Amino acid sequence: MTFVIQQTLLYAVPLMIVALAGVFAERSGIINLALEGIMIFGAFIGVLFVRTMQNYDVFTAAVKAGDWMTLQGLEILTMLVAAAMGAIFSLLLSFASINLKANQTIGGTALNLMAPALVLFLVRVLANQNTLQMATGDAASWFMIKKSTFGIKKNVDIGFLGETFLHKVYLATYICIILFVVLSIILYKTRFGLRLRACGENPQAADSLGINVYKMRYAGTTISGALAGMGGFVYSLTTANCTANGDVAGFGFLALAVMIFGNWKPGNIAAASLLFGLFKCIAAAYSSIDINGDGVFLLAELGISSHLYRMLPYLVTLAVLAFTSKKSRAPKAEGIPYDKGSR
Repeated sequence: MTFVIQQTLLYAVPLMIVALAGVFAERSGIINLALEGIMIFGAFIGVLFVRTMQNYDVFTAAVKAGDWMTLQGLEILTMLVAAAMGAIFSLLLSFASINLKANQTIGGTALNLMAPALVLFLVRVLANQNTLQMATGDAASWFMIKKSTFGIKKNVDIGFLGETFLHKVYLATYICIILFVVLSIILYKTRFGLRLRACGENPQAADSLGINVYKMRYAGTTISGALAGMGGFVYSLTTANCTANGDVAGFGFLALAVMIFGNWKPGNIAAASLLFGLFKCIAAAYSSIDINGDGVFLLAELGISSHLYRMLPYLVTLAVLAFTSKKSRAPKAEGIPYDKGSR
């Protein structure tokens, strides 16, 4: 059960934070279909930054000395860099949608097509291969928190909660959860959040009250880009061994599905992320999941094709959207370019 919970969180948390990224953009009135592309770009920037920092003696010395505080500081710094570059990348969508009043769906699709091409080109230039990797070691040896990190021996049992949430985990997972809670409160319990949501529901009314709709939409899309860029690096760190190859396994599109299924509400999004994270966990590790703890790997012994397990998260996505999309209520003004002169 510990393994299932840990793996579910590893898949659910990037979905959750990127789905919240979509909420910030769409609540402001901008459809951000570019979440996939921004995640890809954020993952690349994060891996590149880690690879560059590994050349500094302070971090190689920290690995040898077991100085986990310094390494966790590097992890947090990389998350901030990935978020910053994701925000900058999202400005392309903001400018096209707000200033040029371009079709937001086409703009987001264009960024989704550009990001993997740009990343693969840069990876080939920088590493002369198709995948950008860490310079030395792997994500677990550099960033994973284990019992030994706290001076506890490997054979010591620290209980179910300790084994689940303190052993073989990443700090990035918990930072994203805290960030999700804080930003959800900001979106629904602050003046800024109220103004942002007003711009996505009735921008003309918001403008009549002195709210700058253009600035609020820029703010919403920029926050969205920052969260998606950070989510891309967290995905790369926790599930792809801190590598970048121009692909995030469709997590950006899954995050859009989670956002719609969650009806643009943080609580529902968190629950939906855990559901999709569970199915993603089953798809990735069905052969090693011991459901009852009796040493029997039931899912592996069912004789079902591994391809079906890999398709499972996406089949569930289609099924859920088919049954829930009619009840979903999107912001009224999303996707509609704002014209200050119209009423």
